[in-house]
Amino acid sequence: YIKDENVRFRDEKIKFEIKSPNRTHGNEKLISFDEIYKKIGNFELKTGFGEIYKNEIVGIVGENGIGKTTFARIIAGEIKPDKGKIEEKLKISYKPQYIKVESDKLVSELKLKKELVSKFGINVNKRLSELSGGELQRVAIANALSKDADLYLFDEPSAHLDVEERLTLAKILKDFAFKKKKTIMVVDHDIMFIDYISDRLIVFDGIPSKKGILHGPMDMRSGMNMFLKSLGITMRRDPQTHRPRINKEGSALDKKQKEIGEYYY
Repeated sequence: YIKDENVRFRDEKIKFEIKSPNRTHGNEKLISFDEIYKKIGNFELKTGFGEIYKNEIVGIVGENGIGKTTFARIIAGEIKPDKGKIEEKLKISYKPQYIKVESDKLVSELKLKKELVSKFGINVNKRLSELSGGELQRVAIANALSKDADLYLFDEPSAHLDVEERLTLAKILKDFAFKKKKTIMVVDHDIMFIDYISDRLIVFDGIPSKKGILHGPMDMRSGMNMFLKSLGITMRRDPQTHRPRINKEGSALDKKQKEIGEYYY
């Protein structure tokens, strides 16, 4: 609602939660990985030891071409590491970065859960080949969530989605993890989206297309500080709306946060 113009443009206001960067999660291990190494062409991926817990959402961030998708495919079992191992054999539901449509069948043939069809606003009478980028993304996410799995892995789920659809997706993933007590891993470039849904964070750094090094999973404060520092930006919360905002570079608040090493509000 815009008071000055007396215009209502949404049925409900968007509310941003004030959350501690040190959010709690379970400590029962679901899966672990140890010193994974994978070489693809001229690119090398390296990780240390890490554990993913039951009933948590782990965000994965980093530059393009730095190994996020490669790591996701290793976890999903699509490719095998050259060295290292992943413990535990799990049922994994994987939504890849690039969605291939290899069939002309109707959306209704995918057997999506009705509640997800409703929440995502999916038209089940369309053919997969007729869907737009955003429609196909929503169908692919709903299809992944409709499967029974121990771990749900999403690579770039916010791609092709507008702001409203990203908010809906964030709420659906958080509700799903909480109510179903499931573990979700999400690779995405939308910092606000990752910040909103994640309990812990995996951060990639290195040299794009040459070397990727995985750090974490770690608590949100440590992870976001590491990631934002690598980008050279700081974040704050709007005092009225609590909306996360990126500080203007060189502003008083930007300088202050960098001086004390707190890049993440």
